[in-house]
Amino acid sequence: MGTGKIYPEKRDIRAIAVLLATQGMIRLGEIPDPLKGQAVLDVEGARFFIDLLRELQGRTRNNLSPDEASFLDDIVENMQRILAKKTEAENA
Repeated sequence: MGTGKIYPEKRDIRAIAVLLATQGMIRLGEIPDPLKGQAVLDVEGARFFIDLLRELQGRTRNNLSPDEASFLDDIVENMQRILAKKTEAENA
């Protein structure tokens, strides 16, 4: 493995959050599933990754910089909003 631009310079909590959020966005159908080649909604899988991010929030509370905490909060809120819209549309 090289040290190209593919890996972020900073190895902090944001990198972990992005890894989890990417998997969550795949499950939300916002990013095509690389194994299936298409975007598919997996509500249970999306909830799992949102729950992991919320667990990360809880376990790191008061140990993050304001920027890191805000970044994590924004990711969780956005993913919850997307999930709510998709499940609302699915149940309509």
